[in-house]
Parts: sequence; structure tokens; C-alpha cells
Amino acid sequence: MTEFKRYGIYYAPEAGVLADFGASWLGWDAERGQDVEHPDIGVAREQVARITATPRKYGLHGTIKPPFRLMHGRDEAELRAALAAYCAGQAPVELAGLKLATLGSFLALKCEGDQAGLAALAFDTVRQFEPFRAPLNEAELARRRQADLSPRQDVLLQAWGYPYVDDEFRFHVTLSGALRFGELVRLEKILGKAIDPLLPRPFVMRELCLFGEDMQGRFHLIERFALTGSRA
Repeated sequence: MTEFKRYGIYYAPEAGVLADFGASWLGWDAERGQDVEHPDIGVAREQVARITATPRKYGLHGTIKPPFRLMHGRDEAELRAALAAYCAGQAPVELAGLKLATLGSFLALKCEGDQAGLAALAFDTVRQFEPFRAPLNEAELARRRQADLSPRQDVLLQAWGYPYVDDEFRFHVTLSGALRFGELVRLEKILGKAIDPLLPRPFVMRELCLFGEDMQGRFHLIERFALTGSRA
């Protein structure tokens, strides 16, 4: 049985062409827990390996509750049971679609349309599972603060263990590390041709997924939990 040092609550595409392509693009299939050969889309596989080195270990995902160490006295079984119960009371979230876009210096899938429902679900998830999160230690705080956080982001970091929650939340599925501008523009065109036909329109988030980080720093999809509640 795989031992995990941190857990995260994520969105991960359901089984299908987007999940398969994304795992291949990153070179890591978090659901199967195995390396995958990069696709042939007109970019050398060695270059794809370099481009995706940073997001590879996380697998294809969009963060809902960022990775956290378990509070002392809590365990994975308790976390899984709590997430199952929580998701049973939450309704699926529908947005206009997903699109490939730049986010700063990297490429990501971003949402189209009104994101208020998704943002509300994300922050509610952050709050509801806060009792499972061990406080950040000084080393973790220092590492997060290397990102030159705004005063508001630092407040969120101290309150919730992550600076990009609540009003700073921007849902995205990371597809690259930081790139130079010319490479970013070129790759967006090439990757867009391959991935655009695979993107859902509308985009319906029907599940939340529990991920765990193994001792080597790779994230695995532990279990999917269907959002089976009704809309208010």
C-alpha cells in the first residue's frame, strides 16, 4: 500500500480522451500511478519532458483544496469518509467550457463563463476540510513566501495554508512550467491544435478527487467522489 505524506482535493478529468492526452502530455498518469510516454504532436519528446517537468509530479488536475499534511490524530480513512459524505451533499458545477490559455509564463486550461459556483465550491471545500490540515511549519511558510506574495495572499497563507484561495482563487489545470515568451507563444499554437478538440463544452465538474503525495513527491489519484447533491 502506498504511503502518502500529503493529501489534496482536486478536480481530475473523468476517464476519456482529455484524461488520456493530459496524462501522456505530462508523462505521469496519477490514476494508474505510472509514467506515460509523451505524445507526438510535433514537439520533440525531450522538449516536452523539459516543459512539463514541474507539473508532472502532480498529475493532470485542478486544485480545489491545496496539498496539506494531516493533522495529528487524523488518518486517510477518516479523510476519505468525510470527503464521500461531503460530496454526497454537493451539486455538480457547470461552466461554459475549458480553454487552453497562458497564465503568467506557463500554459494551463482555464474556465470559460461564470466561475462563481466553482469558486464557492472550492472555498467551501477549503473551509470544511480545514480540521484535517496540519498547520504549516516555518520551513513551509518560508517556501511559500518565496513567491513574493501580496499582503492579502500572505493573510490567506497564514489562515488557510495556501495563498491562492477565496478571492485569490483562479481555477486552472497546469500544463507546463515557466516558459520564455517566444516558446510560450509557439507551444500554445502547437498544443492548442492537439488539445482543443478534446476540451469539454460545457464543462461539468461531477466529481472531486482525493490525491496523495508519495514519498518520492509524485501525486496519485486515490479515489473519486461523485457530487450527487441537488442544486438549490
